[in-house]
Amino acid sequence: MTIPRDDSTPLPTQSLDALRRRLRGIVALSAEDELRKFADALAGDPRRGAQSLVKSVLRRLAVAQQERERVDSLFALRRSLFEAGWQRIAGVDEVGVGPLAGPVVAAAVILPEQVLLPGINDSKKLSSSAREKLDLAIREQAVAISIGEVSHLEIDQLNIYRASLEAMRRAVVMLDPAPDYCLVDARTIPGTPGEAPAYRQRALIHGDAIDGSIAAASIVAKVYRDRIMLELHARYPGYGFERHMGYGTAFHLEALKRLGASPVHRRSFAPVSAVQPRTARR
Repeated sequence: MTIPRDDSTPLPTQSLDALRRRLRGIVALSAEDELRKFADALAGDPRRGAQSLVKSVLRRLAVAQQERERVDSLFALRRSLFEAGWQRIAGVDEVGVGPLAGPVVAAAVILPEQVLLPGINDSKKLSSSAREKLDLAIREQAVAISIGEVSHLEIDQLNIYRASLEAMRRAVVMLDPAPDYCLVDARTIPGTPGEAPAYRQRALIHGDAIDGSIAAASIVAKVYRDRIMLELHARYPGYGFERHMGYGTAFHLEALKRLGASPVHRRSFAPVSAVQPRTARR
């Protein structure tokens, strides 16, 4: 798509319809420099409609600047760590603590010092399509990414708290190259002598909302786990795994009562233990 142009006609002399068409083209290309030129060119245009367009452009530019500042702030701590001499800084987060079925999944992500991830945020605040796009961008730019997965069977053996820590530990241990510093969402990752790499770590409360590295890990983990749940939906239809990803929604609870627990449900979770296994009902 190209920006409509009429270089022989100054903007203030063009019709409002022509200006609107030109503005739509600029917006479609996310061309901020062109937006500024557009607003500057119409700054002295006395027409009310032209000034309305200028105001809409200025609002759009202000929102874009606020978003850049938000994303920049997410990487402030990481910049300070680079300045202090740390070189391989990993963000670590897990997803899937609350669901009644499927694994808990953690991701560890080492990003380069310079990153370009516009729109990055806590995975819970993003749409599915936004997460997919960011997951791709993170994977294209990352120095290293690893996944730690703990199955529903292990969750039943360990309990969900210990299982989530184990998922994060597995993710960090498998990073190649190994990190020298880990930023972790609200937890301290346990280590196993002789197995876990030597690294410093810092637990950040609500880390996926305040740190870009942790947010990147939350996105990678969420996208990975959602794909697992879509596969489980194909194997065990009727529970709505493709809709709620295993969380205890009203639909899921009703399906549990009607169908019984599938082989991938967490038997240690109360709503699941209250029903018979699916195989026992057939």
